[in-house]
Amino acid sequence: MNDRLPPQPEPSTPGITSALASRLHAVRAATVALAAPLSAEDCAIQSMPDASPVKWHLAHTSWFFETFVLEPYLPGYRLFDAAFRMLFNSYYNAVGAKHPRPQRGLLSRPSLAEVHAYRAHVDAGVRSLFARAAPEPRLRELLELGLQHEQQHQELILTDVLHLLSCNPLKPAYAKAAPAQDAGAAVPLAWIAFGEGVVEIGHDGAGFAFDNETPRHRQYVNAFALASRPVTHGEYAAFVADGGYRRPELWLSEGWDWLQTNRIVAPMYWEDEVGAQVFTLQGMQPSEPDAPVCHVSLFEADAYARWAGARLPTEAEWEVAAAAVPVAGRFVEGGALRPRPAPKSEAPLAQLFGDVWQWTQSAYAPYPGFHPAAGAIGEYNGKFMCNQYVLRGGSCATPRAHIRVSYRNFFPASARWQFSGFRLARDAR
Repeated sequence: MNDRLPPQPEPSTPGITSALASRLHAVRAATVALAAPLSAEDCAIQSMPDASPVKWHLAHTSWFFETFVLEPYLPGYRLFDAAFRMLFNSYYNAVGAKHPRPQRGLLSRPSLAEVHAYRAHVDAGVRSLFARAAPEPRLRELLELGLQHEQQHQELILTDVLHLLSCNPLKPAYAKAAPAQDAGAAVPLAWIAFGEGVVEIGHDGAGFAFDNETPRHRQYVNAFALASRPVTHGEYAAFVADGGYRRPELWLSEGWDWLQTNRIVAPMYWEDEVGAQVFTLQGMQPSEPDAPVCHVSLFEADAYARWAGARLPTEAEWEVAAAAVPVAGRFVEGGALRPRPAPKSEAPLAQLFGDVWQWTQSAYAPYPGFHPAAGAIGEYNGKFMCNQYVLRGGSCATPRAHIRVSYRNFFPASARWQFSGFRLARDAR
C-alpha cells in the first residue's frame, strides 16, 4: 500500500468536497455489503497467516480513518475504544503496538456487532468532519488515501473468504453461481509486437496514485512481443498433463523447493491435477477451459513460460502495451467473482484489465527518485520493497475505480490465494 501522497486538486471547493463525501459513503457501504452474505462465524475465522478475518478487515479500515484522519483533524473526537489502537493496527510501527498478524483469528472479541458499531462511530466522525468546513488539501489527500485503502481491503475480503470457505469440507458458496458461458474455442493466441526505445512509465500526475507508482521516469525497453491474452485454464492443464510439476528443469530453484516442500501438483483450488472442477466463491464449479488460469504463483507462471518457450513480461513492457488500452474489463462490480473467457471481439490485446492480476518478472522495487513520506503514513508501501514481485491489471475482485495503467500490486513469489494469472512475452525475433 501507499505512503507518499501525490498532489491533489486545489483549492478545495464545495463540488470537490461533496464528490469526495459521496465516494467515501459509497465505498464504506460497499465494504459492508461484501460482508453481508457471511455469518458472524464466517467473519471471525482466519484460515491462514496470510489471510485476515473479515471482522478484522471491517475494523482495520475504520481504524485507518480514526487514526490518520479523525484523531488529528476532528477537534474533540472521542475514541470508540482505546484498545482498538493495538488490535486493528496492521503494520504501522510508528503508531505503536500491534496484535500479531497470525493471531487475528483469535480475536473472538470484540464481537461482529461491536465492529459494526465501531464503523458507524467512525462514519459519524467523518460526517462531522465534512460538516465543519471544506477539508484542507492535506486532509483531502488522507481521506482519498483512506478510500483507496478500503478498496484494497474489499478485494482482500473476497480473496480471504475464498480461502476460508475452501477449507470447509462442505465447500460452501459465498454467492450464487453465475450462468455458465459458451464453452467454445478460446480466442487464438497472437503475438503483438512492440519496438525498442526509451519510454516513460509511472503515474502521469492526473488523479490519485499510490506513491509506489511515482515518480514517472524514462526507461529503455528492448523490442518485445506480448501475448494477446492471458494463458488459459485449458492451456495450463496441458502443462500439468505434460508433467510440468515433475520437471525440475522448468523451475527456479526456490520454486522447485517450494513445490516439493508443499507437495503442490496443480494451481490452488483445483480439485485434482486434471482441473475439471475448481473451487470458487460460487462453490465448486466446472472449470472453463477458455478462462484465464487463476490462483497461480510467480513460480508456477515462470515454469509454464519456460515450458511454452516464452517468458513473463517486465512491468515496463506490460505498461507500454497497456498505455493506449482503455481500463475496462471484468471487475468486482460485474459480479462474476471468477475469471471468464476473453470476449471474442476484443483485439488486439484482450483482458489486460480485470479477470486476473498478471504476474510480471519485475521485482517490486522503488522507481528512480522514489522517496517515502515522513511519519507513519510513510510505512504504507516503501518498506515492502523487498522479496516481492509486481502484478498488473486488476482482477474480477478489484473495484473498477481502483485500477489505472500505472497501478503496481505486489506479492511474494509463492503467493497464489489472490486472483493471480499471467500472460506471456518473448523477445523480438
